[in-house]
Amino acid sequence: MTLSAFFAIYVLHLMAAVSPGPAVIMAARTGIAEGLRTGIFLAAGIGAGGVIWASAALFGLALVFEAAPALLWALKLLGGAYLVYMAWGMWRQADTPLDLDASSRSARTPWSAFKLGLITQLSNPKPAILFSAIFVGTVPAGTPAWVFAAILAVVFLNETLWNTLVARIFSFDRSKTVYISLKSYIDRVFGGLLALLGVKIIAT
Repeated sequence: MTLSAFFAIYVLHLMAAVSPGPAVIMAARTGIAEGLRTGIFLAAGIGAGGVIWASAALFGLALVFEAAPALLWALKLLGGAYLVYMAWGMWRQADTPLDLDASSRSARTPWSAFKLGLITQLSNPKPAILFSAIFVGTVPAGTPAWVFAAILAVVFLNETLWNTLVARIFSFDRSKTVYISLKSYIDRVFGGLLALLGVKIIAT
């Protein structure tokens, strides 16, 4: 693999990571409601989920989807339904006032935040198809294992650093002040966007 091909993978995946989706929405929601520390662990879980999908693409999961389209449909149905379920939780709790003292006492654990990020990323099977499209023209047969490891490291760093940045932007005190005053509206917006993405995953 050439250096230019490796750089192309980096740029293409970074563009995909930056584009709004369930992971970015969850990072923003976590940063604004639970702070940067929780957002970092959530972002690490999102990065781990990206590595799992990239690994699946490198080892031919897209071919399995082509041979058994019902499997892709089932994964899309389950993943989309999970996102809609999370969206319903946000919508249902939108009118519940945010108690900052209670939130600090019952903060999400690092493992819980990591798991939420991982499940959020894995709920959308489309990255496996995207990764396959990127890899098919850039990762030749016989590529050494260390190059595979470097590609997976790039995927993890892109996803983790970007979503950490999103959580950081939304964790500023000014963001929290706005969130507290407009919590019901903001939670409904986040929930609505997450539900739309879940439905889109199922329908397309």
